[in-house]
Amino acid sequence: MSDTLIAIVPAAGVGARASQPGAQALPKQYRLLDGQPMLRRAVRALLADDRIAQVRVAVSAGDGWVEEALQGLPRTVWRPCGGATRAGTVANALADSGAGEHDWVLVHDAARPGLTPAALARLIDACLADPVGGLLALPVADTVKAGGSAQDPCRVARTVDRQGLWLAQTPQMFRAGLLGRCLAAAVQGGLAVTDEASAIEAAGHAPCLVTGEARNFKVTWPDDFELMERWL
Repeated sequence: MSDTLIAIVPAAGVGARASQPGAQALPKQYRLLDGQPMLRRAVRALLADDRIAQVRVAVSAGDGWVEEALQGLPRTVWRPCGGATRAGTVANALADSGAGEHDWVLVHDAARPGLTPAALARLIDACLADPVGGLLALPVADTVKAGGSAQDPCRVARTVDRQGLWLAQTPQMFRAGLLGRCLAAAVQGGLAVTDEASAIEAAGHAPCLVTGEARNFKVTWPDDFELMERWL
């Protein structure tokens, strides 16, 4: 079985939650962090591990920013194969990659530029030795509250036991064949999956959890850009 590793970065979204009122309509993955587009920083984080043979960035058709954002990066290609959803984009990129059944695929968010070489190496090491694959994640440290009804979601309904709860991060790493089949099954079953591990779990598999890092958070809200720049 091959241990070839490729990385996929789905970057076809617009990041509406990260937009500031009156800001230029620029997808958040292209906004600058300390002088570099966030997408470039996320790709560079993956390139830090030489075991990753190639990083494939999936963008929407007509994307006018990606070529400049990724210019000069080694082992990196971009493809206009973005789908309507994250799962669709990843599935399209996986099919476009030509990866073999047993090749490893790491999927990483364009909005997680804070990934460190140590966390990436930890994930790869763990997954290469695992029959399923896995993901970076952090144990939940805060008390968790469940909101109320749809009519009044900002009122506490109950406190949720945080024992055993983890916050999923990326990269998430699985065999190409398994990931492709699980994503297809999720789509056919009408299951809304927000990460690759969800599709793997829905097929009855149990991915391994590899401890991530706080700085590998997902840039989601306007204030997150300033926070990430402090980490970088």
